Amino acid sequence: MKVSEALKSRITCRAFTDQPVSETEVRAVLEGAKWAPSGGNLQPWHVYVIAGKKREAFLELIAERQKTTPFGDGSEYPIYPKDLKDPYKARRFKCGEDMYATLKVPREDKTGRLMQFARNFRAFDAPVILFFAIDRQMGIDQWADLGMFTQSVMLMAREQGLHTAAQEAWAIWPKAIAEFVNMPEELMLFCGMGLGHMDETAPINSLRTDRAPLEEWASFSGF
Repeated sequence: MKVSEALKSRITCRAFTDQPVSETEVRAVLEGAKWAPSGGNLQPWHVYVIAGKKREAFLELIAERQKTTPFGDGSEYPIYPKDLKDPYKARRFKCGEDMYATLKVPREDKTGRLMQFARNFRAFDAPVILFFAIDRQMGIDQWADLGMFTQSVMLMAREQGLHTAAQEAWAIWPKAIAEFVNMPEELMLFCGMGLGHMDETAPINSLRTDRAPLEEWASFSGF
């Protein structure tokens, strides 16, 4: 698969099949992604992978904690800027509306939307869940490196015929996740990611978010 094909076919998969993914496949994805660039070759990423009975135990834990703390532990970083301005705000809004349109869930159906949002915390039924973390000592540059590594994981997954769902939603459960995977205190949770085989029949997986035209965000000179 060409890189361009991997980029265009990568989506946030919000419905996975129950087809298992082997440890060998996951290792191949991570082995390929480790060649992502990082300033000074710090390689500031840390990954925790859970599957099988471990995954089920984790999802049961989260489901139980949601009964008393439905909004999680609280994210250790702002997932979006507080006062998001346009065009970013408009893009985020359209993404949400387009997603719920695939499910035929109108804006006034608050229950339907909450039920779909809650599926985040089952990783959309992905058979494998990865959690990405970074040392608290690291700064903005190293967070950018972590982002490049995370995308590399998603692209390597496509090469393996797999799909992913990168989920910053998991950032609201830093304490629960850290406890479950024995994450040391010096690490901060960034996000989670579902990994598995896409359910091609699920309407929500028909969503393809649009992209702004090149002229809107790129400037050229000297050619």
